[in-house]
Amino acid sequence: MAGGITETGELYSPYVGLVYMFNLIVGTGALTMPKAFAQAGWAVSLALISFLAFMSYMTTTFVIEAMAAANAQLRWKRREQEEVQDSDSTSDYSDDDVRGRSEPETRPILSVQRTGGHVDHFDIVERVEMGQMASMFFNKVGANMFYICMVVYLYGDLAIYAAAVPISLMEVACGNHSCSAGSVKYDDTDLCWGPVTRKDAYKVFLSIFTVMLGPFVFFDAQKTKYLQILTSLMRWIAFTMMIILALIRIGKGRGEGHPRMAQISGVPNLFGVCVYSFMCQHSLPSLVTPISDKRRVGTLVVCDYVLILGFYGLLSFTAIFCFDSSLLHDMYTLNFTDNCDVLDIPALRYFLGLFPVFTISTNFPIIAVTLRNNWKTLFHRDGGTYPWVVDRIVFPLITLVPPIIVAFCTHNLESLVGITGAYAGTGIQYVIPALLVYYGRRHLVPMLGTDEVNKHQSPFRHTFWVWFVVVWATFCLMFVTANIILEDTKK
Repeated sequence: MAGGITETGELYSPYVGLVYMFNLIVGTGALTMPKAFAQAGWAVSLALISFLAFMSYMTTTFVIEAMAAANAQLRWKRREQEEVQDSDSTSDYSDDDVRGRSEPETRPILSVQRTGGHVDHFDIVERVEMGQMASMFFNKVGANMFYICMVVYLYGDLAIYAAAVPISLMEVACGNHSCSAGSVKYDDTDLCWGPVTRKDAYKVFLSIFTVMLGPFVFFDAQKTKYLQILTSLMRWIAFTMMIILALIRIGKGRGEGHPRMAQISGVPNLFGVCVYSFMCQHSLPSLVTPISDKRRVGTLVVCDYVLILGFYGLLSFTAIFCFDSSLLHDMYTLNFTDNCDVLDIPALRYFLGLFPVFTISTNFPIIAVTLRNNWKTLFHRDGGTYPWVVDRIVFPLITLVPPIIVAFCTHNLESLVGITGAYAGTGIQYVIPALLVYYGRRHLVPMLGTDEVNKHQSPFRHTFWVWFVVVWATFCLMFVTANIILEDTKK
């Protein structure tokens, strides 16, 4: 999720950008959403996911505005440096030479090539990642807090991925595809094969997963365009199959779900799952910068969020009315692998069962490398370099070991997604974008004055919205934390 969408400089149309953004947001979190919907009740879930989609859209516009502000600041500083250099070199050139050279040298080469005319201060032509924006707009403490928040989120991401793949492999390998298994809720202590329990099988597959994908953390990994196309195609096929199969079963009157309208105890976990499922802010610079025509970026973002909200609603509502809520799996695909009443073609059942294995396995090395690089940035000092052992051994190990340990300790995907989204996800999706746009606006006033208008300015331009997001995030963190404490005291 945190990896780049394309290589720098490779442009694509706004419509391709819309597809990329959809694929970026709709991922593992969507597979855990049906169970979270069932636990919170359909009415509460619909209201909460709609509001959280609006909040995520708002902070997405904040990040895009901050990207434009960062580009303006970089462009202004570059021009200022070039003007100083030009003034120092006037004695070496004739007036004609200076006039002939001044225009192309006082603005970025990339901007001249792409626009061919007047360059707006706020053109987004350079990919400025969130970490660089944090370093530009925050002080040292603020920048470090950003990297800590990002590190925690990526650790949670890796733990979710490390648990999701062995769970899917365990369900497939343990042979629960007997057509009578759909109404059975299995326990970790149940036998898988011979004397090996399901929990032991999970640990075996987790060990294999670690051995096979762990070494990639020690090198650089990049998701190629063709691999992205393949995983996106598999994702669309899998999600479409699940929605259609659930609709067919409901249409035939064989739906087993009778979800409640509201159940407040399920709200905290639903909040975390929804935040995680709408996460895209940290990858927006990689996604938005290569769009060739950015005049319609605002419309593109609105369309994407409407589509994604409708997609999540359709997936979750068909799930909770098709299956008994008590039998919904943390990983929704598994509900189709052990119930022949829904899907009686073995090959397709295995495809859905193994779908998370293929898609998640391609993402794991990329996210791990991103986390490793964030660790390096967090501890980097100007002018310093890391010893080979630290750079090639220590950083990869501290990247890989913690999420694997967490995955060994628990494979409760719903809780992993909920906690990751509720804490680190809240910081990245709400607090950081709000503070970036707030301090970005303040940084630009001394440079450009108040007359220059950011053409990528968020529709929520009033400061009220910034503080509304911060207050909302604070309230959510307090609510989730209080609920966890209360749940622990009841046990």
